[in-house]
Parts: sequence; structure tokens; C-alpha cells
Amino acid sequence: MDPSAADLTEIETIALETIAALPVAFRPAADQVLLRVEPWPTPQMLRDLGIDDPASLTGLYEGIPMTEKSVSDPAPFPDTVWLFAGPILTELDERDGVTLAELVAHVTVHEFAHHFGWSDEDISTIDRWWE
Repeated sequence: MDPSAADLTEIETIALETIAALPVAFRPAADQVLLRVEPWPTPQMLRDLGIDDPASLTGLYEGIPMTEKSVSDPAPFPDTVWLFAGPILTELDERDGVTLAELVAHVTVHEFAHHFGWSDEDISTIDRWWE
């Protein structure tokens, strides 16, 4: 499925609304992260992560988690949360009873949680998305 420009815009709008709705204590840190919405992950991203199926990567956090940042060792690039519209729309087609807004919010919060220093295991203890 190739996402349209309208799909990209809608996903970005939902993601920005989700970020704006984060608890006040998290917003200043979230404001320091770039949000990128792209149709698909790049082949290099997939290789770096050891992922064969591009449809399985709905989002990605690239950066240094806040819990590991150091003023004496600044990051060379800004922290970025990537959302991939093709995989998000593919997953949406496979899930019954889930709206695009719910799925995009889930992926957005998940990736920002990595920025805040949470591991996938930490996130899964409070977000049982697959159930």
C-alpha cells in the first residue's frame, strides 16, 4: 500500500495532537524531538535494525534517550521520531476495531517513550497493545 500525501498529512496531524496532549511534565522534552512522517522506512534503517519486512516497522526513535544524555558529550544529530505511513496503514488494515487516530497515537507515544528512556519491555508493562 502506497500512502498518499493526504495520508501523510493526516498521520502527522494526529501525531502532533498526540504530542500536544502529553502530560505537561513531558512536553518540554518532547518539543526537542523532530517528528518525521514518511511513506516507508529506508532500506538502511531496515538493515540497521535487522528487519526484513518493511511493513513491520511503524515507527522509530533515533537519538540518545534522555536518561543517557550528557552535556559533555552532545549528540551530533537531533533526536528524531519517525512514523511510517505505509506500515501504519498496513497494520490498520489488519486490526479490527482500531481507528487510525488510536494506532498513530499508540506508535507516537511508544517512540517518544524511547526518547524518555523507556525500553520496549518497560513500555509493554503499561501498554498491552497486542492484547
